[in-house]
Amino acid sequence: MNIQVEDEKYMKRCLELAFHGLGCTSPNPMVGSVIVYNHQIIGEGYHYKAGGPHAEVNAIRSVKNKSLLSDSTLYVNLEPCAHMGKTPPCSDLIIEQKIPRIVIGSVDPNSLVAGKGIEKLIKTNREVIVGILEKECMELNRRFFTFHKKHRPYIILKWAQTLDGFIDINRTAENKIHPTWISNEISRMLVHKWRSEEDAIMIGTNTALMDNPKLNTREWSGKSPIRIVVDRNLRLPESLNVFDQTQPTIVYTEKSKSSIPKLEYQKIPFDKNFLEKLTYNLYNREIQSIIIEGGQKLLSFFIKNNYWDEARIFIGNKKFYNGIKAPEILNVHRESKSINEDELFIYKNY
Repeated sequence: MNIQVEDEKYMKRCLELAFHGLGCTSPNPMVGSVIVYNHQIIGEGYHYKAGGPHAEVNAIRSVKNKSLLSDSTLYVNLEPCAHMGKTPPCSDLIIEQKIPRIVIGSVDPNSLVAGKGIEKLIKTNREVIVGILEKECMELNRRFFTFHKKHRPYIILKWAQTLDGFIDINRTAENKIHPTWISNEISRMLVHKWRSEEDAIMIGTNTALMDNPKLNTREWSGKSPIRIVVDRNLRLPESLNVFDQTQPTIVYTEKSKSSIPKLEYQKIPFDKNFLEKLTYNLYNREIQSIIIEGGQKLLSFFIKNNYWDEARIFIGNKKFYNGIKAPEILNVHRESKSINEDELFIYKNY
């Protein structure tokens, strides 16, 4: 096996390990690490959660015979850190353990690292290879890269629409209270899984008022996201589920109102720069990703202003014939797959 093929083989394993941290590592990236001696894996690990040991630390700790490290290669999908954060710099540990060869998938976009870890390793005469499966490594950590490069969260749009292109019936006209389900139970369970993978979830005023959602992960095991509610004029009644203080909630509004535990009111101008100010505020809170679940007005606003990275759209097996039209995404590559009787389309805007 040539060196390039072998390096790719072990980098793929790093990505497999890193993926186990999905939904747990934010605001840190997902990182996996493998240590290879004489073409055999002797240690591996991944970053479990923010504040915990990094992948390289866990991989080194897993090696039973530490004397082998001085003749081994360490693989990691993201550049080892070079600064003191909640944990010591991984690049220092690699140097301390005398590991001679380091293979890195992608450079860290965080300004605190951004090549400094690589530079430190090279200065101590380590052989450093960078860019192995770089595209795949950046795809895995697309939330992290977007957060540091664009100074805003990675934004996922999500909705369900009917075969004839409606997102809802006209419930005001028909005096309906409860939402009419479009997607099937398996799709709805998948949505709860998605919620557990992102930092926050956002809805607009009408969705909060008409659907009264809880925005939690009751149909999946995992953390519930921070709830974000856009309520410009504070017209939502406090009896709604989003105000029940069971999970952290932020309400963005033009009005002033005192916050209470787990329910914060953030005043923000609703002007032409609203989205920029909103997403930068979320960035400053270290919210790395957000899934927006409606309604039609809010989703269309993000689309119109091109403030989105991914869209996940369910097409349910039913028709409404009239009602509220679904938002439209045009001229963007999409992938699709079937979920029971639903069709799921995924659009990528990056």
